[in-house]
Amino acid sequence: MQLIDEKIMDYVLKYSSPEPKILQELRRETWQKVIAPRMLSGPAQGRLLALLSKMIQPKNILEIGTYTGYATLCLAEGLSKNGLIHTLDKNDELLKIQEKYFRKSIYSKKIIKYTGEALQIIPKLDVKFDLIFLDADKKNYPQYLDLIYDKLTSGGILLSDNVLWGGKVTNKIAVNDLDTQQIHVFNKKISMHKDFETIILPIRDGISISRKK
Repeated sequence: MQLIDEKIMDYVLKYSSPEPKILQELRRETWQKVIAPRMLSGPAQGRLLALLSKMIQPKNILEIGTYTGYATLCLAEGLSKNGLIHTLDKNDELLKIQEKYFRKSIYSKKIIKYTGEALQIIPKLDVKFDLIFLDADKKNYPQYLDLIYDKLTSGGILLSDNVLWGGKVTNKIAVNDLDTQQIHVFNKKISMHKDFETIILPIRDGISISRKK
């Protein structure tokens, strides 16, 4: 389901800040070589992530779901002087392309990578994060919210991707559609959470911005 008219998106991109060259290259290579390239954060969402990170100037960022590293590099643009981004993904087949572009970037020394199951890695991270970007397996979104709660600083920001899931969350959800069910549970859970204030933006596949009080 196309959430935003194609002409409107073209206009948005035309009059938004341009996509950096390294991200253009990474996006092209992802579409050429990786299965399910639509999982990649596109130019519009990428510029949003970069801008929000620059506004926050986080000391520590947690990214749950690296994929090929496009969003990683966008988020890294706003890191404070000695800031770090911790990014994790279970797909070790993507390590080669991640490392290629991380090395080419000016943020290579600011990126800490983890490979494995996020549900097992997150509890072991002894770090407080000012910004967390959630873009992993959708069926576990509610569990991720529980895990990251104590990891996010007061006043910290949680960005959650794919929260409209192609518009499926607005329709009757099939009994066997676990991903859509759990995204809806997540959206409802965080909207009612006493310690978060949240807004969903209909950008690309939907991204929510939640501030921890």
